[in-house]
Amino acid sequence: QGQLVESGGGLAQAGASLRLSCAASRHAFSRYIMGWFRQAPGQEREFVAGISRTGDRTDYVDSVKGRFSISRDNAKNTMYLQMSRLTPEDTAVYYCAAALRDLDSVVLLRAPSYDYWGQGTQVTVSS
Repeated sequence: QGQLVESGGGLAQAGASLRLSCAASRHAFSRYIMGWFRQAPGQEREFVAGISRTGDRTDYVDSVKGRFSISRDNAKNTMYLQMSRLTPEDTAVYYCAAALRDLDSVVLLRAPSYDYWGQGTQVTVSS
């Protein structure tokens, strides 16, 4: 079935930046709509950012707009989340997700829409 492996998480101070990566081992990565979600302790999994198959469309939750940037490199089977101006409220486990959909210029916002998930990477932001 293939795997999604996140990396790049860790401990950061408020105001700092981190870049998360999601490496996919699955065939035809460019056929998948991709997304980033996060889950803080005691909270539901939350959509953070999504990107269409070619990267021509992206979307973000309001709380990260202007601070986070999602991108993908289909030649490298990798998706990224550049996070800047981090705040303690960004502390969570971050998951990447993939959805096999024959749809162009579409971003999926809901977790049930995704077919595959990574194991997650912890991001902790201290004040």
